[in-house]
Amino acid sequence: MFKKVTVLFFLFLVSHNAFTQVQDSLIFIKTHWEKQRIAKQVRLFTYHFNRKNLFTVNENISFLEIKNSGKKAVFAIGAEEKELITTSDFGLRDTAVAAVNSNFFDVKNGGSVDFVRVDGKIINVNRIEKNGNRAFHQRAAVVIDNGKIAIKKWDGSTDWEKNLTEKNVLLNGPLLAINGRDEALDTIAFNRLRHPRTCLGIKPNGRVILLTVDGRNDNSAGMSLFELTKIMRWLGCTSAINFDGGGSTTLWVKGYRGNGVINYPTDNKKWDHEGQRKVANVILVKKK
Repeated sequence: MFKKVTVLFFLFLVSHNAFTQVQDSLIFIKTHWEKQRIAKQVRLFTYHFNRKNLFTVNENISFLEIKNSGKKAVFAIGAEEKELITTSDFGLRDTAVAAVNSNFFDVKNGGSVDFVRVDGKIINVNRIEKNGNRAFHQRAAVVIDNGKIAIKKWDGSTDWEKNLTEKNVLLNGPLLAINGRDEALDTIAFNRLRHPRTCLGIKPNGRVILLTVDGRNDNSAGMSLFELTKIMRWLGCTSAINFDGGGSTTLWVKGYRGNGVINYPTDNKKWDHEGQRKVANVILVKKK
């Protein structure tokens, strides 16, 4: 009798979880996003799920969709070797249309802890873990060639990033999906718990998604990487890579409502657009 009840309970959980996932996907896909044209080939989408109706919590999501042609809108990397500055200051300094925070950095001493190469010049190299292994955020990269951006997966070699032919390379991760296949994620706290997130995805038509999910607030819970993988798939991305998140998560658009910050960065612990954290590098969208 006990075994029968256990099996029935297990089947109930499986069917309930499946129903919930379908419900979440339908809610997301049917969302009427607030849309705004930022520049040629660049559009902004925002929506606040404020009825605890996505993954049973509130979520505030903002993203840019950019045509990845290398023509009227181009991608670039803004980086500092040691200094940390805000995403908005990177964007203004480098005369960008938009910017999003990028990879992981040394909070105390500045600079990225992951490999970064800009216009052929190496800005930072990987800081390898004590056990000699690569960190999870050093096993994939975004690369830019002639203003077009792409995602690449580590091939297991020691000098992989140095051998990439693109002049602009920035390691990041974890990789969520590549060429239509989801990557396996383990259940460490970083992946499993909800945090503010920043992500880049690419659709089959070549369009790029630069996305932020706010978190650590009643207005927006943040997401696990498993949830983030789902929404990037629902947006049509066949490849996606996680960036540094938490207090770093910032999406900036030039001239947008004051300081240009679209989302709600958390460093000031307020639900406003003022709590930016200083970072080591960003992905830029620029006019050609």
